[in-house]
Amino acid sequence: MADSSQPDISSTQQAVVNGSARGKENIANGHAPEPAQTTAPRIPSISAPSDKPSLADNATVDGSTTPVKTPFIHPIPSSTPATRPALTADQQTKYNSLLNKAQFWPSIPTTSKPDAPVSPLTDSERLWLTRECLLRYLRAAKWNEAQATARVQATLVWRREYGVEGHTADYISEENETGKQVLLGYDNEGRPCLYLNPHLQNTKGKEKQIQHLVFMLERCIDLLPPGQETLVLLVNFKESRKGEGATVAQARQTLNILQNHYPERLGKACVKDVPWLIWGFFKIITPFIDPTTKEKMKFDEDLTKIVPPAQLLKKFGGDVDFEYDHEKYWPALNGLAEARRKEMRERWEAGGNRVGESEEFLRGRGESVSVNDEKAKKEKMGNGSLGVESPKLRRTPSFQDDIKS
Repeated sequence: MADSSQPDISSTQQAVVNGSARGKENIANGHAPEPAQTTAPRIPSISAPSDKPSLADNATVDGSTTPVKTPFIHPIPSSTPATRPALTADQQTKYNSLLNKAQFWPSIPTTSKPDAPVSPLTDSERLWLTRECLLRYLRAAKWNEAQATARVQATLVWRREYGVEGHTADYISEENETGKQVLLGYDNEGRPCLYLNPHLQNTKGKEKQIQHLVFMLERCIDLLPPGQETLVLLVNFKESRKGEGATVAQARQTLNILQNHYPERLGKACVKDVPWLIWGFFKIITPFIDPTTKEKMKFDEDLTKIVPPAQLLKKFGGDVDFEYDHEKYWPALNGLAEARRKEMRERWEAGGNRVGESEEFLRGRGESVSVNDEKAKKEKMGNGSLGVESPKLRRTPSFQDDIKS
């Protein structure tokens, strides 16, 4: 039986399909259309663990089962994220300091050029600056606050310059017509699984191929369940031939994007059936892979120990009979992702449009940081305090001054 906390699958599926069925006439020059005015489905919660997920527990967007043609709506109940340890006093202090800076960054450059014009942070950029986002950069910088500050700022500029939010589903669509990248299912800790199939390469434009990967990384992030921040890459080289893989230049650019602008996002990278030509390629790019990323790379492992068979493709050892149908999969994936983004935006606005909002709250679990702030106020006043002793908020005259200071 499905857990009572699970949503009405049919209504969720219908809302996703409706949200993804807009005509292409609203899309021009690769820019995103105005958000739909429909009500997005509630983000499904994770129910109690179960060894044998029911159909509702393991539902796809369109209800397909054999073969599966659209993404699974949520992880199976037994897939639960690991709990992160609490911050130490020193880590909390550094986080508070970085948050206080980020709250008052007045504007940021539109490109990385030294003389680039600046413009204020948009609401979507402020929403991106969550509590967990700032902590990911602090962890990646080994809690060096100055380095974390510089890296967060550099990513904000990169996202503008690269056009991350402007790469629409329609613009990217041709890159995925063969199913060379498939976002499907979740691992044992609720990480979204992104399959990469190099043998299905169908385009020549190297730059757009990397834009395609960034687009799919963003969709993985959209579909993260509460409490999870990372994803899994599964790469199948079995049918790959010479010339179908990435070039060394592409690999270096991709590693740069992953390591600098998506820090602490890779949970595991599972590589299967690596031919000798690809082994040589890995040896060439190994010097450019940081040690933390290397530790997350797994070669020819039993993937059923990482991903539950009920959400793992058969060619990787699982039970899922999957058939890629671009006309069904692509709108279903993007409709589901759009519904999740809309819900997150609504929660962010309800919480007060704050930099440093909790991602768990945005994904449908727990409370907004504004609620916790109010609780802290009441506790302090109850202890005889005249008010809240929160860290002093410091305004900075320019975006770059935080690094100088």
